[in-house]
Amino acid sequence: MKLFQGSGVAIVTPFTDNQIDLQEFALLIEWHIQHRTDAIIVIGTTGESPVLSVDEKKLMIKSAVEFARGRIPVIANTGTNNTAQSIELSMYAQQVGADGLLLVAPYYNKPTQRGLIAHFSAIAKAVSLPIILYNVPSRCGVNITADTVIELSKIPNIVGVKEASGDLEQIKTIIDHTEEGFAVYSGNDDQIFDVLALGGDGVISVSANLIPETISDLCLLYRNNQSHLAQVLSNELSLLHKVLFIESNPVPIKAAMNACGHHVGHTRLPLVDLDEEHRIVLMETLAQYRLLGENL
Repeated sequence: MKLFQGSGVAIVTPFTDNQIDLQEFALLIEWHIQHRTDAIIVIGTTGESPVLSVDEKKLMIKSAVEFARGRIPVIANTGTNNTAQSIELSMYAQQVGADGLLLVAPYYNKPTQRGLIAHFSAIAKAVSLPIILYNVPSRCGVNITADTVIELSKIPNIVGVKEASGDLEQIKTIIDHTEEGFAVYSGNDDQIFDVLALGGDGVISVSANLIPETISDLCLLYRNNQSHLAQVLSNELSLLHKVLFIESNPVPIKAAMNACGHHVGHTRLPLVDLDEEHRIVLMETLAQYRLLGENL
């Protein structure tokens, strides 16, 4: 069962005075529903999960479910590099009504592929929610190989993968050797078109925090057999995607959102605000895309 097709947003966590701003979070979810986002992915990398306490993670999951009110799937990133803690948080997400889970590869401790299979299998066995694996080797220090994803796809409630390896050959292998119901999402905004062209299902997007309808349109154009228009739109967005990663995510996207009328606050340490040179580049790019001062 595919949790969604199209554009899922890896939603930011808004802060005020270093506390979670639930009022702004509710506004963001409502805004995404109105602007055709297909799923909300909460407390992922873009949501600054590494600097959230367990209680804060639980608050974000519970609040997202309450604010969404069943109108859009809520997928909680409950994966950590601690299997027992991942199970605890996954069971909590199931208890409060999340629609699915995102499980990032265990970071820092660098398990083998056998260890990855054991880790994800243990979590999947503990819950009944559908699970999307999250492969991001640049952050985790370990790649979930195509063979491992294919093996894990045989577990009934492991239903997809967010692929941010950047390796299109690996992504193609996963798509070609998993069942039709297994979803593959681009984890890189600059590869949305490429993954769709390989037979993927959409994206879990950073840029959708800023331009949700545009990312949704890109996915819809391709799915509606207008691949040429999707390719044109993808090319038009390439500079914006690049600049939104001019420093570590989510520093640039939060700066962009603040500049464009949202009030999501700063990132928490150890991430700091954009340096001045990069801030100027970001503002020039937002102006070029006619985004400044607009809620688009």
